[in-house]
Amino acid sequence: MTGSQFQLRRVSEQEFAPWARMIADTYGTDRSEEELADQRAATDLDRTLAVFDEGEPVAGASIYGRILTVPGGVLPVAGIASVGVAPTHRRRGILTSMMRAQLSSLYEQQLEPVAALRPSEAGIYGRYGYGPATVGNRMRCDRRAMRFRADTDFGDGTVRLRHPVEARPLLAEMYDQVRTATVGWPDRQTAHWTVRLADYPHRRGSATSLRCAVHQEHDGRATGYALYRHNSAPDGLGGKAGVVEVVELATYSRQAYAVLWRFLAGIDLVTWIDYEGAVDEPLPHLLVDPRAVQARPVDRLWLRLADVDRALASRGYSIPLDVVLDVRDDFCPWNSGRHRLQAEAGSVLCERTSAPADIRLTAAELGAAFLGGTTLTALAAAGLVEELRPGALFLASAAFRGEREPWYPGGWAFPLY
Repeated sequence: MTGSQFQLRRVSEQEFAPWARMIADTYGTDRSEEELADQRAATDLDRTLAVFDEGEPVAGASIYGRILTVPGGVLPVAGIASVGVAPTHRRRGILTSMMRAQLSSLYEQQLEPVAALRPSEAGIYGRYGYGPATVGNRMRCDRRAMRFRADTDFGDGTVRLRHPVEARPLLAEMYDQVRTATVGWPDRQTAHWTVRLADYPHRRGSATSLRCAVHQEHDGRATGYALYRHNSAPDGLGGKAGVVEVVELATYSRQAYAVLWRFLAGIDLVTWIDYEGAVDEPLPHLLVDPRAVQARPVDRLWLRLADVDRALASRGYSIPLDVVLDVRDDFCPWNSGRHRLQAEAGSVLCERTSAPADIRLTAAELGAAFLGGTTLTALAAAGLVEELRPGALFLASAAFRGEREPWYPGGWAFPLY
């Protein structure tokens, strides 16, 4: 790290508030006392770094231990958040020093084999070996054109409005049902739910407070929910158009999914419904006119393999695979070299080998492909993956894929970031 006066170390209890306010300032936001308290409850100071200049925090980064659903199961991951460098101290190698400290500790202490983050700027983290692993589908739905197909199965459930905070235990139960079956979804502990449902008035902009719609089956079981707000947007004619902003939608039956969307499409005085879902979101297929949903993809969760062998051995593969990967990793050199990945009948092994390589790629490409969204064949078409044995690329790319596209349902550990 450039500058002998800088000190990189963990944040103490007394230093948390000025550290958190400094991080917020790098994002152009403020922190109220209530927000600071919620953030503190969600923050592990033992895994929170800061760079100090003459005793003042000028940069920081934190790790939130999470459980992420991956193909074939769940995996402990290091959720990277609260990353920022004060504008007075940029371009001095400070961010690089923090990224290296985090990844080195994960590897040397045999902690989480994978790090994950949601970057505010997509061009920053590739240099540190992160790759874009999930894509969000930003959808704008024209409510006026949302007519559901006659054969849509709505079941016999109903929708009830609940206060989000009061419904939190129920929401958490449903979320866990969905996230263990949806690649890319992290677990949520109590502190994370507090932040997820926090409804700070100054954060809403022109939007209303948070609403909550819960889907219940005829026997009373809750099988899905939608968190949303009302807002407005210019209509192009000098007026305003009503907008429903769907913050989160989670269902574990196709009937609950259809009914909640029918409920959202039935809200009066609304022109648009905005939602960010999966690339293979089912909604357009439920509509008579799929063009009622316009979508734009955007990168979301970026992954970094801190330990290639442990990471690749910790997920499942869709077909049997025996491939040697020649990995280049300049930022974490312990990963560089050849790794033999063998997967068959529920057993996965990845270890160092001297055998000839079948595929050559960098750690960033492995991070991008890890959840089964970004394909190795697409990366090869971009010149980022090289096939060394004919046929190996097709098999490896197919093996990494899952049943559905992975996606990520919002903020990582502190959704305000």
